[in-house]
Amino acid sequence: MPQWDFLNFLAEKAAHYKAFDLKMQAEVIALIEQSGRIIGVRAKTPDGEIEVRADLIVGADGRTSIVREKAGLQAREFGAPMDVLWFRIRRTAEDPAGSMGRFDAGRIFIALNRGDYWQCGYVTPKGQFEKLRGQEFEKFRIEIVKLAPYLQDSIEEFRGWGDAELLTVRVNRLQEWFRPGLLCIGDAAHAMSPVGGVGINLAIQDAVAAANVLFKPLLEMRVTIDDLRRIQTRRELPTRLTQRVQLAVQDRVIAPVLTDTQPLKSPLAVRLLVRFPFFRRIPGRMIGLAIRPEHVSQELVRTSAVARQL
Repeated sequence: MPQWDFLNFLAEKAAHYKAFDLKMQAEVIALIEQSGRIIGVRAKTPDGEIEVRADLIVGADGRTSIVREKAGLQAREFGAPMDVLWFRIRRTAEDPAGSMGRFDAGRIFIALNRGDYWQCGYVTPKGQFEKLRGQEFEKFRIEIVKLAPYLQDSIEEFRGWGDAELLTVRVNRLQEWFRPGLLCIGDAAHAMSPVGGVGINLAIQDAVAAANVLFKPLLEMRVTIDDLRRIQTRRELPTRLTQRVQLAVQDRVIAPVLTDTQPLKSPLAVRLLVRFPFFRRIPGRMIGLAIRPEHVSQELVRTSAVARQL
């Protein structure tokens, strides 16, 4: 499910709770602090600034998190050899059904099937987008068709660089995910590499783990720093291990592909996956379920059902 569809799904389901309130087009610009505790945020909206106060502020605003920045939380940076240019191209009835990836000397192309369009990613060496944009756009479109010939009939709808968005890849992890009254989760706590597309999986699992730990303290209005530390302790191990795998793939596969000009030879791991289909379960499980799957506790489910009726 694309992330924007998932966010719409969450908003629709959460609207069944009478206490739920969603502020659209509201950008956090500052945190409100009192006696060393974060007690709310200030946000900019089309109608002016607003203040929102709460027992707990959750920073879930991605790899460029304003909440994390304003809280002064420090991250350890691990680096990445690439950036990704994302864009959409319409799917036709003759296009293949499955998502695909193409590794070629000096370039990587990804196409994800989103139903009526392809979510395309063109991987470039870190910091090289301006050089890419300096060439004629038509030349870039021709290169895309060479990598994915089935896009020939719809590539004309990709009209210019303005139709694409550059993802500046960062891999980092906060030393502490929390302060009194504040918790960061997902990419705000640990920016993941796009390798494997697991960033959203870990973010949702962070949220589930946080809900399981915090629903009682929130009901009793007594969230402590130890409660927040429990969440980081539970989620830090799968984050560390996943990032370690991603960094290995970046260093041993992606970086050589982007710098090599010779025909590529498939890595041993890829050849083993092709020859022994059973091994595909391993990366499939890591991508789909991750290292430590999280499940909503039954007690939380029962409490939520009661809250929905109030």
